Amino acid sequence: MAYITLSRENFFYNLDTIAKKTLSKDKIALVLKDNAYGHGLLEIATLAKEYGITRAVVQFNSEALLVEEFFEYILVLSDFPTLQSKKIRYTINSLDMIEMFPKETLVELKVNTGMNRNGIEMQELQLAFEMIEKQGLKLEAVFTHHACADELTPMYQHQCEAFEKVKRESPAGVRFHSCNSAGLFRSENFDEDMARVGIAAYGCMDLPPEISEVEFKPVLSLYAKKVTSRELLKGESVGYGATYVSQKDEIVSTYDIGYGDGFLRSLSNSYQTPENVKIAGRISMDNSSFLCEREELLIFDDASKVSAQTNTISYEILTSLKSSLKRQVI
Repeated sequence: MAYITLSRENFFYNLDTIAKKTLSKDKIALVLKDNAYGHGLLEIATLAKEYGITRAVVQFNSEALLVEEFFEYILVLSDFPTLQSKKIRYTINSLDMIEMFPKETLVELKVNTGMNRNGIEMQELQLAFEMIEKQGLKLEAVFTHHACADELTPMYQHQCEAFEKVKRESPAGVRFHSCNSAGLFRSENFDEDMARVGIAAYGCMDLPPEISEVEFKPVLSLYAKKVTSRELLKGESVGYGATYVSQKDEIVSTYDIGYGDGFLRSLSNSYQTPENVKIAGRISMDNSSFLCEREELLIFDDASKVSAQTNTISYEILTSLKSSLKRQVI
């Protein structure tokens, strides 16, 4: 059946590159939400521990529970405390959340500096500190999230300036972090307590050269195995809608990968693999047809190149891959 390989060498190369920017692997907080961007939560957690990463960022308690043994510090972005662990910190995304957290909960306060998605407003900062103290919570850090660190707009600098103001108005002793992958490599002198790194670690970060020319290596490759082969005569079609009609007698094979596995249907009719094998017609739920008869086919080894063909981003390509696909480290 179709499967995924994960390159240990490329993953460690990316982490080396990131550690040079943070000046310490201890300041890397690896983002593991959405099944580690489709790479496999436990597979990536295992590799991260092997490399020496001690911090992780997840979305939910269920993820934190699965990776608790691998890390010393885990930040949960969008859930409420249900786990009793000194390793886990919870994000405060609004003032209303503060009263919902039990006393003694380790928390980090998210501040909206311009993205206008989650986080308290800057003018609510002092009120939030007062409410956190009254509730008996343990505030460890204050952080924000960049909206446009990977784009050449004034927004990045605006948010940096806003967060500097937040730092000045915060209590002594709390930690600060704002950098995602793009923010880290856009910063000239990184000096925060950690960076929340996702897409760069997985090797699919695309930045304009004016921001950074650092290169990363994709970690994930997707393979499919042949189900059947047949001779397609000139004038015959294959697949739903008969959108591919053969212009000559040729061999077409069906492979066990489809949009039900996360191979996007929008790639139908025009996709070509890294080895220049052309797709034939539409991608089905569980199958796709290609103009070859290989027993095994490399579907892609760089999500950035696939995303360019579908007018989307590598994040969507990667997180669309179903957890049921077998993942193996090579």
